[in-house]
Amino acid sequence: MSISDKGHHKAAHYSVMLEEAVASLNIKPDGFYVDATFGRGGHAVEILQRLSPKGQLLLMDRDPTAIKAAEERFSGDSRVSIVHAPFSDLEKMLVQCGVQDKIDGILLDLGVSSPQLDQAARGFSFMQQGPLDMRMDPQHGVSAAEWIKGAAQDEIANVLWEFGDERHSRRIARAIVRKREEEPITTTMQLAEIVRQALPGHHKRHPATKTFQAVRIYINRELDELREMLDQIVDLLATRGRVAIISFHSLEDRMVKRFFRKCEKGESNLPPDLPIRVVEHHGVMRVIGKAQFPSPEEVTINPRSRSAVLRVAEKLDPQDGGAKR
Repeated sequence: MSISDKGHHKAAHYSVMLEEAVASLNIKPDGFYVDATFGRGGHAVEILQRLSPKGQLLLMDRDPTAIKAAEERFSGDSRVSIVHAPFSDLEKMLVQCGVQDKIDGILLDLGVSSPQLDQAARGFSFMQQGPLDMRMDPQHGVSAAEWIKGAAQDEIANVLWEFGDERHSRRIARAIVRKREEEPITTTMQLAEIVRQALPGHHKRHPATKTFQAVRIYINRELDELREMLDQIVDLLATRGRVAIISFHSLEDRMVKRFFRKCEKGESNLPPDLPIRVVEHHGVMRVIGKAQFPSPEEVTINPRSRSAVLRVAEKLDPQDGGAKR
């Protein structure tokens, strides 16, 4: 998955950090795993190759077209279960399916997938004419066009600043409000042109890049979804179970990093200079290695991978007492 339009034709069929992500799960052949962002199944195929006939893989995605692809490809595999839901609903889905087992590994590949970018009708791309939608699940929620139609100027500016780090957020918001008074903003190219005219001059990237990213993140509640998912992970993982998360946005990566750090150090309000052993902090997870990034070779083949960051953590055995090994 990715957040950029650059090189979109080249990147259509590549799963980002495929080998690194799947290897980091330390897969047990008879284990129970979750690919919570199926996309088009690159990671799922690799996981299944490492599972025995007794292994289980739950595939999730909030995009109905991704679920259709999963059903067409894996419905005949008895090891695979397929659920149409956002990953924040994982715990609820497990209960509904009557699954009592703890999970041996969870994979999250955040952001927007290449097929979503490449389908003009989905409205994610500023490089193609299409309806201004941007919903990962078109059956639910408010489209980008609907939000832009009714949002206050300050709200638009704040979204562009918070989720896109767009330093010209207020200028762009003013331009959007002026334009919508003349005519409805309903297509991707309309919005892209508004931003381009609001930000004249030479740009290394398309001037609408940050605007489209920010609106997409906001419309899909992507940071809220991630936060809700992280809150479930410790309880859902089996002892020694691992979670691997690939993020493409600094806000996502920061959230993941802080969550892993909190789980590793444990909940403690003790002064940092107090002489106390790590074991007494009751950490529940340990971080596995350092953050990983795509190789130069992968970035060359798939430019969309260039901003990817992979972080991995493992749930500790309570008998470890939270001590690092």
